[in-house]
Amino acid sequence: MSNLRNKVQLIGNVGNTPEIKNLGSGKKVAGFSIATNDFYRTSGGEKVQDTQWHNIVAWGKTAEIVEKYVSKGKEIAIEGKLTSRSYEAGDGSKKYVTEIIAGEILLLGGNTANDA
Repeated sequence: MSNLRNKVQLIGNVGNTPEIKNLGSGKKVAGFSIATNDFYRTSGGEKVQDTQWHNIVAWGKTAEIVEKYVSKGKEIAIEGKLTSRSYEAGDGSKKYVTEIIAGEILLLGGNTANDA
């Protein structure tokens, strides 16, 4: 069970065009968000959609795959680990961020009109 520590798996749609940065070391990093949807019914029988947004960070070869093949609206599967960090914003306030560091990305769905 040691492989199950801090493991996240998500399937969702890319919410923005991935931001690719080339670091001085020659490594690449990609950042983007994905939306996951859950559906449930209220006590009155009304169907409700709950959308959650997740920040994704990919490094190295995974970032290169993101750069080439991932675009806004694309359905993808992510496997990675959950991380949290904090930083000081320009106004001096402390900000907290939770991200998923992608280890693997799987492109889902077929070609759409947007892919042509």
